[in-house]
Amino acid sequence: MTHLKPLAAVFCTTLTVASAPLFGQTTIPNTPAGKVLRAWVDAYNSGDSARVAMFFRTYSAEDALRGAFAFRKMTGGLDLLSVQVSEPRHVEFMTRFRAGPMVGYGALDVSAADTSRVSGYFFPLGMNVSVDDIRIDAPTRTRVVRRLAALLDSFYVSPEVGKRMSDSLLARLKRGVYDRYTNGATFAIHLRADLDDIAHDKHLQILYSLLRRGPEPQPDTVTQHRREREADCPVWPTERLEGDVGYLRFDGFVDPAECGSTIVTAMTALAETKALIIDLRENAGGGVAGSTPLLESYLFDRRTHLTDLWFRHTGETRERWTLDSVAGARFGGAKPVYVLTSAHTLSAGEELAYDLQALKRATIVGETTSGQAHATFEARIDNHFEILLPTGKTLNPVTGTDWEGVGVVPDVKVPARGALSTAQGLLREKLAH
Repeated sequence: MTHLKPLAAVFCTTLTVASAPLFGQTTIPNTPAGKVLRAWVDAYNSGDSARVAMFFRTYSAEDALRGAFAFRKMTGGLDLLSVQVSEPRHVEFMTRFRAGPMVGYGALDVSAADTSRVSGYFFPLGMNVSVDDIRIDAPTRTRVVRRLAALLDSFYVSPEVGKRMSDSLLARLKRGVYDRYTNGATFAIHLRADLDDIAHDKHLQILYSLLRRGPEPQPDTVTQHRREREADCPVWPTERLEGDVGYLRFDGFVDPAECGSTIVTAMTALAETKALIIDLRENAGGGVAGSTPLLESYLFDRRTHLTDLWFRHTGETRERWTLDSVAGARFGGAKPVYVLTSAHTLSAGEELAYDLQALKRATIVGETTSGQAHATFEARIDNHFEILLPTGKTLNPVTGTDWEGVGVVPDVKVPARGALSTAQGLLREKLAH
């Protein structure tokens, strides 16, 4: 579970002050949460990187809200359908994608201590979904909680924490805490919040959607699907900066089986530069598990042990190494590499930074990263509910641990916005000697 034109007429001009929870209104409320919602949608719909950057300078938003911007091109912008729940510091809303009939559901929470600190979620519900479509009843809530509790108790990466979360959910169910949640999206959001209070694991997500999975694809359709995915692969920006320094920006890591050729193209283009800067500051969507070894393989001269993954449910440990051979030319293992990070660099981006730092192959410049290291898999809870369940942990062969909950601490700590100029200054000094 990932990254604003003037507001459309659908937002209207009348503002509503909320002193108590309001439900199903069609205007954005004049509350702390409503003001952030208006600013977020405005920035999102603008498609202007400067306005998006301004939003994130104004608000310290968590990764789920930042990651939504990665899908801006696909959605074409958002039109607000309704505000489903409005409290002074909490708002839930439904939107329609401008590029099609997909309906999304989001939630925003504003910190009581600091109104610039914002958390929340945004996810697709399905085509032309209405409020009535997402209503749930008491038997559904009971099934979801009991199944979720069983999954956490049996498979969560930490048995002790999994047991605590399971017991807490069942106790809340028995006390009737969840009786007031009558739509599936709201229920999923609050279940996630309750689990976060215990685990503080950002990879642990409760998903809700009316999108239906089709039958397993046949071999011939798999090939066609792969061709279609290849056409949608990102083109990572590469440049040659002053002093013949290569620059590569990664905003997300994708499946190398489908998009590996784009990595090959990018790394080959920069293979002959004197140094390399890899920019992960906007890697707020993380990436596909195991997507970093291909890129790392271009930065070493020999086969290198990168990391290990241990899984609770099997007891298995899987090793990750650089590839024995790569297409195109390697950058090599001797020339300087600098990696730029922000507080919102997460998951696969953190893995790359952590691996290279532990192996002393790169200097990390910027901010301490998000702290999401656990390996996950998706499991169905009920008809429309799923869990992104952390079941494995990373064990670096050098450090013997990982960055879960603590992030990757940079070698050179500077605000993210100044990381590139700092790295360039350090490289000028290094290359001058």
